[in-house]
Amino acid sequence: MNFEFFIARRIIASKDYKSSISAPIIKIAITAIAIGVIMMLISIATGIGLQQKIREKVSAFNGDIIITNFDTNFSNDSQNPISKEQPFYPKFKNVDGIKHVQVTASKGGVIRTETDFEGVVVKGVGHDYNWDYFQDYLVKGKLPDFKNDLNADILISEYLANRLHLKLDDKIATFFLNDEVSKVPRPLGLKIVGIYNSGFQQFDEQFIIADIRHIQRLNKWDENQIGAFEVFVNDFDEIVPIGEAVYNETGSTLDTQTIRYKYASIFEWLDLFDFNILAIIGIMILVAGINMITALLVLILERTQMIGILKAMGSSDGSVRKIFIYNAMYLIAVGLFWGNLIGIGLLLIQKYGKVFKLNPDTYYVNEAPVYLSLDYILILNAGTFVLCLLMLLIPSFIISKISPVKAIRFE
Repeated sequence: MNFEFFIARRIIASKDYKSSISAPIIKIAITAIAIGVIMMLISIATGIGLQQKIREKVSAFNGDIIITNFDTNFSNDSQNPISKEQPFYPKFKNVDGIKHVQVTASKGGVIRTETDFEGVVVKGVGHDYNWDYFQDYLVKGKLPDFKNDLNADILISEYLANRLHLKLDDKIATFFLNDEVSKVPRPLGLKIVGIYNSGFQQFDEQFIIADIRHIQRLNKWDENQIGAFEVFVNDFDEIVPIGEAVYNETGSTLDTQTIRYKYASIFEWLDLFDFNILAIIGIMILVAGINMITALLVLILERTQMIGILKAMGSSDGSVRKIFIYNAMYLIAVGLFWGNLIGIGLLLIQKYGKVFKLNPDTYYVNEAPVYLSLDYILILNAGTFVLCLLMLLIPSFIISKISPVKAIRFE
């Protein structure tokens, strides 16, 4: 092995090699590998990043699993309350993989200002609400605090604030229909303490976040009556089996729905990214492999006399093949190095500089999100290296067909 590796290194380092006919072709092969790695890294990082970011935004407004009454039809207006006194609240002990359970209630209303009005959904939350997502979305002010006495603080979206010409500390009048019989709207005074922007206009144009006790009072519920439970899971990839387990553990009067089902069109669209990523990876590896095969064949053709001399000196076909395989391994490694250097560099620029913007009406995000993980980078590099190398084994068998006598005479 040391002999073949030494010969391969000598070939690579030789001036004749660097100025040979095969040099441009080898540079093209290295460039193809580098470009392929760049494209694969970008497709995986942005594809997974977009999937995670959109999923997080849907979860922020709905939870991963929603538990309501069977007859609520999962509308944005909580009409039929359920008791907060459930065996799975505040902790879901009988199902593994659940991170958090929180109570919510929502009610449709209208915000009225001196010049404008806008229909909204007031989402009531309590002291157990997980604010982690909205902490990231907060652009002005602070998050409301509903742990103590009832207050009028709300969190409103930047979209609604701009449409209604509202700002921090403004007091707004929100009107609700008390019941279907009276048709008399009931006003509720609220105060803006925070403005958020999730980039998901489908939700930003609807939701304001307020104290759940306002919804309870408007609906004439007691403090143990709520609209829904929102359940968060540890691993979103397991949401379907966990959702089934949650359904089996809840009472017969309660229904369970995952956000994958409730927003099926969004998640079906996101699932297409997996196919697109795999297609890009397959095409890039195929192109890189074909370029490496071409480079190897040209290199074998150019070194035919050397092959003949080595065979005449007693080297076996396997030993000569190893020389060219080691040479190819070096070239693949060079392509991977530059591909990773440039690809990861571009992704870091996007991750922290947010250079490439997206239309939130189409992609639900303002800029291309980037997900970087050492795991998939190592797997991608190892897979590319091994597959390109395997593709080179077949053309390397041409060496066994070369006759030493004819090869030495080859011009």
